[in-house]
Amino acid sequence: MLVHVVLFWLKKDISEADKIKFVAGVNSLGSIDSLKSFHVGPPAATAKRPSIDDSYDYGLYTSFADIAAHDQYQTEPVHLQFLADCKHLWESVKVYDFE
Repeated sequence: MLVHVVLFWLKKDISEADKIKFVAGVNSLGSIDSLKSFHVGPPAATAKRPSIDDSYDYGLYTSFADIAAHDQYQTEPVHLQFLADCKHLWESVKVYDFE
């Protein structure tokens, strides 16, 4: 199994309409067949602790059967469309992949 976690920091000056566009776009990724699991959301309202980084705006959690399924996901038209439509909306993105 491969887990793929992506954290997005959106640009501070984007409109509410652009935020809605981002949320719709990132949620569209859930339709990709190679996914085993999928979840998108803002940081949880957990208690603040020194080890918690909640500075991001949205997190994406996905898992795949293996690296081949992950690599297929990266080239899916839905994924490529999300990048084309929404990449300009974030300031920064961090990806964490682990087995």
